[in-house]
Amino acid sequence: MREVLAQAAFQLFLERGFERTTVDDIVARAGVGRRSFFRYFPSKEDVVFPDHERCLAEMTEFLAAVDDSDPVGAVCDAARIVLRMYAADPEFSVQRYRLTREVPGLRTYELSVVRRYEQTLAGHLRGRFGADGDGELRAEVIAASVVAAHNNGLRLWLRSGGAGDPEAAVDHALDLVRGVWERPGGPSPALEKPALPAAGPSGITAGSGDNEVIVMVASRGTPMWRVVQQIEAAVGES
Repeated sequence: MREVLAQAAFQLFLERGFERTTVDDIVARAGVGRRSFFRYFPSKEDVVFPDHERCLAEMTEFLAAVDDSDPVGAVCDAARIVLRMYAADPEFSVQRYRLTREVPGLRTYELSVVRRYEQTLAGHLRGRFGADGDGELRAEVIAASVVAAHNNGLRLWLRSGGAGDPEAAVDHALDLVRGVWERPGGPSPALEKPALPAAGPSGITAGSGDNEVIVMVASRGTPMWRVVQQIEAAVGES
């Protein structure tokens, strides 16, 4: 029934647009009642992401079963569960990607979903590194790195219309994360505290030349999407 409702909804979104499609329209197309819709989806936005709850549960189950020998590798493998979910239905995934680019409300909803994945990965890492001091910091930073790397590769594939092998770009990006965080003793020297230039606007500092460094300084609790947005803006200006 979840698949039937999601399929009916996307047919209507493509025909009429997201904003002009109502829940009544969706249930009429699916041939069910409103009660059936809300049994599976709390809102119209949720029907755009019908598989994320299952995927999140699968990720949580996977992390609960892995051993402690390679925590960074484990969260990278957990991120690939999300990739496989997208790759299982390329046409639907590309349609959803295009729809979320067109509807700001869906983009905001998608960011909240991404944040839940990130919190799941960070929670697993805190259990391995400890929740105090640098243990918590490492968990948060590594989880954010894994999500950013995964999403970079995934979006390259989605922008191509689902052509080619989505795993290649994601594997490459995740290998970069592992190359930094699996070094003995922690991150590479490049991640140790450097002497930074003076801060620019929005707490961003930048060097000059071919080895330019951009550092984003944000207050605790700043949403990850806002941090990424400001970094992207700085990169575009540099």
